Amino acid sequence: MIIYTVKPNDTLSSIGANYGLSPQFIQNINLLPNPLRLVVGQSIIILFPEVSHTVKAGETIYSISRSYGTDIITILQNNPFLYSRTYLYEGETIVISYETDREKTVISNAYTYGNLKTDEENLSYPYLTYVTPFTYGFETTGSLVYANDINAIKNVAYFGVCPLMHLSTFSSKGNFSSQLASTILNSPDVQNVLAENILQNIIQKGYCGVDVDFEYLPAEDAEKYAKFIGLLTEKLNAQGYITVTALAPKVSAEQKGAVYEGHIYPLIAENSNYCFVMTYEWGYTYGPPMAVAPINNVRRVLDYAVSVIPPEKIWMGVPTYGYDWTLPFVRGGEPALSISNSRAVETALKYKADIKFDEQAQSPYFFYTDEDSRVHEVWFEDARSIYSKLQLISEYGLSGCGYWNLERPFPQNWMILNNMYFIKKI
Repeated sequence: MIIYTVKPNDTLSSIGANYGLSPQFIQNINLLPNPLRLVVGQSIIILFPEVSHTVKAGETIYSISRSYGTDIITILQNNPFLYSRTYLYEGETIVISYETDREKTVISNAYTYGNLKTDEENLSYPYLTYVTPFTYGFETTGSLVYANDINAIKNVAYFGVCPLMHLSTFSSKGNFSSQLASTILNSPDVQNVLAENILQNIIQKGYCGVDVDFEYLPAEDAEKYAKFIGLLTEKLNAQGYITVTALAPKVSAEQKGAVYEGHIYPLIAENSNYCFVMTYEWGYTYGPPMAVAPINNVRRVLDYAVSVIPPEKIWMGVPTYGYDWTLPFVRGGEPALSISNSRAVETALKYKADIKFDEQAQSPYFFYTDEDSRVHEVWFEDARSIYSKLQLISEYGLSGCGYWNLERPFPQNWMILNNMYFIKKI
């Protein structure tokens, strides 16, 4: 795999000619937002087919997979342009396999709000082990507040993906309720009711387990939270289900702050099957312009995490989005706009801005001036930044990664993941 950075006057044709590949093939694996107009600094994935097939009349994805001793999921992983197709064109080329040196099998999870369009779901599902609809809540009695999860779970079995139930203290006001969490964590009887309701919902809906996400817990509830996770894990594991716990991105055990103090890494890890470390949101809606997940900060979190958690229990968080800030930044002023990575490139194209790359953060960014003469600063993810993050899975010996979230499609990410690792299927 080569990640090519667009230079002035480059086109898909000229890039393809350099590597002996057709412009259509490059578009097929990148699904660029505007393949006819590239942006200086934009990243392009270059992959080299090992085995390809020219479609004959009457052939289907299934029949082609059978003839090569592979499966439909592998064909879809290698040919993302097929994600919204129910047919093949005679004469078109399908990649059966790529040149790659991948050895490690990883778990890939992604969060969704549960109301995605089918095409967006289908694009991502071949590359996932789990999908997690956001979010179930609960009452102080232990009864569940149900999520909008129907669309997110109805088709995943076809793609070999298993859904995880997401449980959080996220309230109707749009924040995490530490008071609600504290009420539960200080009542063993209510915890038992909640755990039983979770188990029954998992069985009824066909979930593979639960992802628990209690944020902004007070320090005095930290040990109680770890104990509750242990109760839940014991109950679910006995029935063949898993428990995943989301962790704030800590760099030390003593780290101060409302988001950190309620998560005791080693205790939670001991009581969970997996831990999802939320290694993103350094650049965020109300903060100053910077990378969402700068690699140097991600490394600091992982350095601490693997010192107290078995690496094979860790899923690294990966963002699928960026932010657009209006300058000058004023704390408490206009919030940054959350955008997809594709939209970031489209914005750079619209305003004729060259994309730059911060080597320390391993993240792309650019500036532009809008129609009202306001200057903007945009940070986002591209093929280069995602590649640098996904390398950490092997480097640290992690079991996989989790994406926030599927609301913003990011085709290049999935092709990079697929080229670097085998993806575990349930």
